[in-house]
Amino acid sequence: MIPPRFAPIVIALILSGIMSVLVTAIATAQALGTGPGFGAAWMSAWALAWIVAFPTLVVFRPVVTRLVGRLVAKG
Repeated sequence: MIPPRFAPIVIALILSGIMSVLVTAIATAQALGTGPGFGAAWMSAWALAWIVAFPTLVVFRPVVTRLVGRLVAKG
C-alpha cells in the first residue's frame, strides 16, 4: 500500500490519466475521425498530454484548492 502522505500525488496521477485519455480521444476523433490510424494517433496524443497534465495537476492542485476555499460558502 501507498503511504497516506502520497495521496495528493496518486490523485493527480489517476485524475490526469482519466482526463487526458478522454480529452485526447475526443480531440483525435474530431480531428482525424475514427478510421485507420486512430488508435496510434490517440495513444501518441495521450502520452504527450499525460506528461503535461500530471505535473500541472501536482503544481496547481494546492492553488486551486485555496481558490475554491475562498469561492465556496462555508457551511
